[in-house]
Formats: sequence, structure tokens, C-alpha cells
Amino acid sequence: MMELALIRTLMNKEFYERHKGIRCPDKIFTKDTRKIKQALDNAMQDYKTDLTTSDLEALFFSFNQSLTTSNKEVYRTLFSRLTKEQPMNTQIAEEVLSKLFQQVVGEEVANLGFDYVNGTANSLEPMRKILDAYQDDFTPNLKIEWDDISFDTLLKASEVQSQWKFNIPSLKRKVEGISGGHFIIVGARPNTGKTSFHASSIAAPNGFAHQGAKCMVLCNEEDYIRVAARYLCAASSMSLEEINANQSLAMSRYSKVRKNITIIDSTSKDLAWVESIIKQDEPDIVIIDIGDKFAPKTSDKSDVYLKEAAIYARNIAKQYNCAVIWMSQLNAEAEGRVRVDQSMLEGSRTGKAAEADLILLVARNPITDESEEEDRQRHLVIAKNKLTGGWHGTIHCNLDGERSQYLV
Repeated sequence: MMELALIRTLMNKEFYERHKGIRCPDKIFTKDTRKIKQALDNAMQDYKTDLTTSDLEALFFSFNQSLTTSNKEVYRTLFSRLTKEQPMNTQIAEEVLSKLFQQVVGEEVANLGFDYVNGTANSLEPMRKILDAYQDDFTPNLKIEWDDISFDTLLKASEVQSQWKFNIPSLKRKVEGISGGHFIIVGARPNTGKTSFHASSIAAPNGFAHQGAKCMVLCNEEDYIRVAARYLCAASSMSLEEINANQSLAMSRYSKVRKNITIIDSTSKDLAWVESIIKQDEPDIVIIDIGDKFAPKTSDKSDVYLKEAAIYARNIAKQYNCAVIWMSQLNAEAEGRVRVDQSMLEGSRTGKAAEADLILLVARNPITDESEEEDRQRHLVIAKNKLTGGWHGTIHCNLDGERSQYLV
């Protein structure tokens, strides 16, 4: 019987002192057990030691000498059962008392609520009295395990903060790498090289896949075949024309990373689906391209639902210990500009950007009337950086579009 097990536990003086009074009200016990609890309360006021069942039984009958013969027999039976009961584990007993206490308070509030509904109570004073009486003790008992911040743990953590290194040397010197739990936003205007950026970072020589990272690409903009072709070009360092001319060489280079790359067309999917597939496949790095299209539209304001989506994506990164790279468009304000910033992320104000550990924006030179061929120069703007070093600024590099590689 749970009530008797609680009484046995409360017979321990130390445990009783921690839970006496309002934290363990008589109301949590049924009528007969309640009288035993009241005898226990009286005894604990007078004695500074643990009680045995025999002690409590003797004190109970001395406090209740007017009991009828039949009542005495009922209580002798209860004490006989109490003797056979084992005390609860103290942690379990604390949790049980906490829940029962909250139920008692809930019943009082509910009864008062009926009085308000029925019009028999016309003042908030009874509610204030409940709050005054219980608010300090209502907080549930918690078992807290503090995070490890020992020297060795912090040193080891700093080593894995950049587990996966960028393969663009100029970028690597400023932002060494990423790891599980990081949420990264990469933004650019259309036709600037977003897909080539993640293809190059993952599949090109010394990319994440070459380092052993298990990479998942979820694409909902371009057809997955076109995205996969970029990865083939980046991995082989060859254009499609060159691949067709020397397929064996392309295949041998591609095979070095193929096992570490998965790509799936994710059109019309949402973040709940993203979480499910990440939980199932356990990747190290996840490319969400385009991230905004996975966001459930819970509001008519894009900045609101994109913030919610970014929080969700960040939680996914932390819970499943993977780096989530959220590809995003930049709005029209960024068109033709080299100096871009995080306020230009499409559809968002601050919310989406606030969740990121790293924001990397890709810009290109403005197209002029004198431009006869495509300008290959790209500018990687580190607009936010909470990773090791915290460097901000612009890195200049070149995009080999035919081979989907970013080069110095």
C-alpha cells in the first residue's frame, strides 16, 4: 500500500524534516492513514531521532485513547501491515509526494473555480490565500545533473568544434570548420553558386566527405539529378564533357566519396520529415536546400514562421549531433552587391539569423555592360560567427562553375 510505504519513509527523521508541513499535507492520505500521519507529526516535534513502527504504534494509541474497540482493531491491523512495509527509495518518495501535493492544490483550485462559476465566491482573496500558502512549495522536485565543465572536457570539446574542415584554404584559415550541433546558414542570390558551394564543400578534394563525414543532401529546388551531377563534377574535378570523355577516371574519383553522400528529392516535405530521416540515417552533415521551403507556414508573416523553423532546425542539429547547413536565398536588396549582410536573408528579419552559429553569404561582382563573359570571382562574407575564433569579414575566391568547385 503506497500510503503505508510513505509513512515508513517519513519515519526517517532526515527525510521527514525535508518534507514536513505543507509539503506533505494530511489531505494526501485517506482517513485512517491520516490519523497515523498526525501521530507521526506530533512525535517528530517531540523527538530528534528516527522512529520505529513499535514507537509510532505506542505513541498513536497514547494519543487516541478514546478509540472504540472496533477502531482499535482497525488500527492494529494497519500497524501490522505497516511493520511489513519497506520504506520507499527516497528519490521515488520525493517524486510521489510532489505529485500528490500538486494534486491536493489542484483540487483546492478546482473547487474554488466551481465556486466562482456558480457565483458563491465573489472575491479573489481565497485564491490569493492558496497562492500565499502553496507557491513556495509547489515547484516539483527535480533531479538535476549539472553539465561537465571540467578542464579535460572543455579541452576535448574545443578540439571537436572544428571536426569537419572547409576545403577552401582562404576560408579554412578564418573559419576552421564545423561539427555536430552547429546550425549554419548559407545565403546567396539566385544563380550565384549556392548548390556549387555545398557540392564543393562536401565532394571536392579534401571536402567533408573525403574527411569521412556522412553527408545528407535534401534538395527541394533543383531536380536531384542536376544536384547529383554537380557533386559528380566536384568529386572528379571534371566538367560533364570531360567526364563523358574519360568515364573511368571520373568514376574512380567519384567512388572515393560516393559512400559518404546521399541525395534525395525533398519537394513538398517539411521539417518533421527532415527530423525523421535524420534520426533514421544519423548523418554528420545535412544540407537543407532550400531551407525556407521546409518551413511550415504557421503564420501569415514569413519572419515569424521562418524563425520557428530555424529554431526547429537548430534543435535538430543539437539533438542528433549533426551539422545542419540551411541554404537560403538573399532578397532583392542584395542584387548586384558585394557587401551583403544577414539582414538580406529572404523573408526574415532577425529571427532566422539569430539561431545560426555561422552565417556565410556568397556574393558576386555586379554585372556591367562591359562584361563579356561570366565573372568567376566570388566573395564569401562571414556575417555571423560564433565558432572558434569568431572571425568576421570577406574572403575572395573563384568559382569553377563547370566543375562545381570553389577555388582560391
